Amino acid sequence: MSLESAESVGAPIALKTGASRTETRAKAARHRRLLVLGARALLLVVLLGAWEVLARTKVIDPFNFSMPSKVWDQIVQWTLHGTAQGSLGEQIWYTLYEALLGWVTGVAGGVVLGIALGRVRFLADVLGPYIKVLNALPRIVLAPIFLIWFGLGPASKVASAVVLVFFPVFFNAFQGVREVDRHLVANARILGASNRRVTLQVVIPSATSWIFTSLHVSFGFALIGAIVGEYIGADKGIGLLVANAQNTFNSAGVYAAMAILAVVALLAEGLLTFAEKRLFRWKTGSPGGER
Repeated sequence: MSLESAESVGAPIALKTGASRTETRAKAARHRRLLVLGARALLLVVLLGAWEVLARTKVIDPFNFSMPSKVWDQIVQWTLHGTAQGSLGEQIWYTLYEALLGWVTGVAGGVVLGIALGRVRFLADVLGPYIKVLNALPRIVLAPIFLIWFGLGPASKVASAVVLVFFPVFFNAFQGVREVDRHLVANARILGASNRRVTLQVVIPSATSWIFTSLHVSFGFALIGAIVGEYIGADKGIGLLVANAQNTFNSAGVYAAMAILAVVALLAEGLLTFAEKRLFRWKTGSPGGER
């Protein structure tokens, strides 16, 4: 057999082998995802079942710890009949609105200032000590101050969310800018790129993965800021539901509000993960890749 004929026979075999391996890897990945989802569901069922049994048998105090069935009944009651402050959907939206506004504001400020200080060393030297001092403050205790400044409305909750979101995003953006490959920057300058073009076309794209990493954690912080602010003083929101349930010794109401908050946080995390995968699908081993 000639060399040309051998190559013509070997090419389809190689293609089939490569396709078979790709299909095998895809099936293995699907199987692993199903296995992980099944294990998660089983763990949740076991934990809830153990909680229910321990509460019903009085191993744990059902008055203080409640039980999943009562928590579910509380959620159903809020869904069908609303709360003292209005419908359940209104309370969820109110908290989500405050958290989203605080998150967007904190992310924008953290990204802009992080990139600016990462690119301009003079600014980093001047503002660095002040940012470290502010980061060392227990920011949760600022919520009562914001309540005095801005009142019971959403502004005080947004401010609480902003101060919790800003710092993790800032430090990730700052570090992402500092970790940019200096050879890329040098090559861009050799090709005649200005500082502005280097920042927009080299630095920011390179730091994007660092910034996205902080977004997952920071949205949870935004929810915490909104909830804490509502708990201290508000006229609507999930945090107010927690406060009212605690004041009336309704432990099921406290856990029900926490469960609703957990669902909201999981949905937000899912949206962020989807956006990250879409953005980084071109990048092998990116944060948006298979986990």
